[in-house]
Amino acid sequence: MAKNYDPRMHTAEHILNQTMDRLFACGRCFSAHVNPDKAKCDYHFDRDLTEAEARDVEARVNAVVAADLPVFAESMARSEAEALFNLERLPDGASEELRIIRIGDYDACPCIGEHVDRTGALGAFRLTTHSFENGVLRLRFKLAKPA
Repeated sequence: MAKNYDPRMHTAEHILNQTMDRLFACGRCFSAHVNPDKAKCDYHFDRDLTEAEARDVEARVNAVVAADLPVFAESMARSEAEALFNLERLPDGASEELRIIRIGDYDACPCIGEHVDRTGALGAFRLTTHSFENGVLRLRFKLAKPA
């Protein structure tokens, strides 16, 4: 894993991705940069979010955090995963057995990264900024220290 890798922030990225797709049918981010203190996710989009939408995204992510959902991995055959997930971001040479990360019944996606055991370990999620340029919506976020 990268030097600045943080399982809390990475798990929050998963929840943000699912939230954005549920609200706006935009799919998961196509690019992410996640550090222990801050992160950004880029989505193919047609406009900026309104402040009300940004606060709604934030509230929905925090509801998943507060639900203290279990986060766990399971194995799945690639042939089965192809019917359930977008596999475009899998690296070349990925095995026929994929690791699927599940966040309760809220999110599931193929991932090799490290994650927390429960969403309650994340701390409060805060969208710090959002911007739109050239078909890309960028969301920046931070997490408070868990209680």
